[in-house]
Amino acid sequence: MKLSPYINKLENSKEYKEFITEHANAFAVSGFFVLDFENKKNIHQIDFYVPSAKKVAAFTLDSRVTLKMLNLMGKKIPEKLDTKIKIDLDALKGIVTDEMRNRGISEDIKKMIALIQTIDGKRIWNVNCVLSGMDILKSHVDDESKTVLRLERLSLLDIMQHVPTQQAAVKDSGK
Repeated sequence: MKLSPYINKLENSKEYKEFITEHANAFAVSGFFVLDFENKKNIHQIDFYVPSAKKVAAFTLDSRVTLKMLNLMGKKIPEKLDTKIKIDLDALKGIVTDEMRNRGISEDIKKMIALIQTIDGKRIWNVNCVLSGMDILKSHVDDESKTVLRLERLSLLDIMQHVPTQQAAVKDSGK
């Protein structure tokens, strides 16, 4: 799945043309993609930073182009994203799967949440996957070299142990 058709769809949409006319100083900062390999319910979103409003404009590109203005998370201004992205979404799954196999991880990827953004001048894919064994896989992939920079496997049970239960939350609130 190439990203260029989504970028073309965005740039040719009425919503984007109106937005960029009103916010000429806005620039692309990230791509956000949810790929559900079982149910085929995917989300494709491209985000722009609007310096004058200190907000993020999130364009969802699936059935039709929709725009939502969101508050910026944190105070750091995101880096500009060059939308000439080298790794296609299909290839991203293969890159992560190959690295999983190299590390002896045999489960299949059921869902993938992929975020591309520029970090310290480099395009980095932050990829989180739900595996068939209900584990979570977190990885970073360099878009230029197509190499996995980081890969971490987490057990869903370990994550759930760190989530406070309702009883602990009530106890902590002093009730």
